[in-house]
Amino acid sequence: MSVLKKICILGLAIVLGSCGSSDKDEKKLEERVHEGIQRDYVVTDASSNSRPGWIEDAEVWASQDTGDLDEYRYFSFETEPKVNRRVACDLAKANARADIAAEIRTFIETNLVSTTEGSAAIDENNPSFQAMKDYTETTLVEKVQAMIHGSSILKTYWEKRNYKEDLGARRDFIAYTCGVFVQMERDRLDDAIQKAVEMVTQQAEDPAVQERARKALDVASENFKQMQKI
Repeated sequence: MSVLKKICILGLAIVLGSCGSSDKDEKKLEERVHEGIQRDYVVTDASSNSRPGWIEDAEVWASQDTGDLDEYRYFSFETEPKVNRRVACDLAKANARADIAAEIRTFIETNLVSTTEGSAAIDENNPSFQAMKDYTETTLVEKVQAMIHGSSILKTYWEKRNYKEDLGARRDFIAYTCGVFVQMERDRLDDAIQKAVEMVTQQAEDPAVQERARKALDVASENFKQMQKI
């Protein structure tokens, strides 16, 4: 699953902070049997008879399946269709850390934009703000990826898909997708987020802008951590 499809996990801290534990209690993830799904492809082979619930929402699935949410965070990623199974699964495994880093970038980028609002807002045209924004967009993922340690792949799932033009696909072709279920130590993730915040704020030459951005992102980071413990 693309990181952009999972942005709700790391979106605005204020919005996320408003989510209660009852939401997770009410949301039940079930194994989904392939038969009867209306797609532009037909699943002709797979690593299991049912599509795993962790692909839809790793955190919710872990909470329902003895995952240790106090100590770990859980993520899931699925590739776009690839030419063969090995390529798809190698790519899914190789990109696990990059996708986690991209989620951290999305979280910081979203909350950095929020610093331009309110009575103590940072002028978005200020060169220091632009420097932080540019760094977040172009460099942060690579830097954070190098800091991410302690993640492990717990499960892998692949599908062989026969895409059909008469079902809505652009053309007839066969491809594979692969998903991974990843566990990462919560303390290491929190540390990576905090270091990412520091790297971003250091790009501001204006001390006042740097301090305001650091305070805002630190508060957002704490809200994010508390939300994930619900």
